[in-house]
Amino acid sequence: MRLLPRRPPAARSGAEVRAGAEPYRGGDGEIGVLLCHGFCGSPASMRPWAEYLVDQGFRVSLPRLPGHGTSWQELNQTGWPDWYATVDRALGELTAECRTVAVAGLSMGGALALRLAEQHGPEISSLVLVNPALHISDPRLRILPVLKHLMPSVAGIANDIARPFTDELGYSRTPLKALASMLELWDVTIARLQVIQQPILLYRSVHDHVVDPVSAQILRERVHAAAITERLLQRSFHVATLDYDAEEIFAGSAEFVRASTVARD
Repeated sequence: MRLLPRRPPAARSGAEVRAGAEPYRGGDGEIGVLLCHGFCGSPASMRPWAEYLVDQGFRVSLPRLPGHGTSWQELNQTGWPDWYATVDRALGELTAECRTVAVAGLSMGGALALRLAEQHGPEISSLVLVNPALHISDPRLRILPVLKHLMPSVAGIANDIARPFTDELGYSRTPLKALASMLELWDVTIARLQVIQQPILLYRSVHDHVVDPVSAQILRERVHAAAITERLLQRSFHVATLDYDAEEIFAGSAEFVRASTVARD
């Protein structure tokens, strides 16, 4: 049974969207690509990728997840069903406009992309995942159900980028209620990974200070019906879409999505 997400809480707060963190749509190609950004990040982390794909002839949608690009306090008023509802709606719009649609995700956006593939099956042609987050080996998470009621936030994890002077417009604080909701997203997504059949291109940074290799291990162990192509990134940290290997990701994803579309036809 499909879990129905809540409606995005766009009207809950009057927090202003930071300049550069706005959603983005572009292109008019018959192949669509939906880009999903990560937790505590913003569309800025994927905007260069989106613009590259538009230049390559794709139709691209890069939504801003509720609570992101404004303030961590607003993010703490949202949860994973709100974030999922936003990308689910964006997928529906692309599906209505395009012959076929691929989905790409960075970090938590990778979990959202996988959840979309689980729910929509053949509507999605392929997946491109960059340092997808499905697990974090941090013992402090065991006390998160209690801690989230005692304190609103902890130090943030934004801007894990090797390239200097680069900003994903993320938060300096990590809101704990929202973090607890992201863990719920991981649980429901991992539970159904075995139904995914789309080919997956997985980019993984060797030096990732946010998501450890366990997430990729879970993906490889639980996804049985889909081919997974893994490519290691030697020069980039977690936000690889803004880092030294970004061009490799951009070009490789465009080639992969095109090839997956041809294979479906």
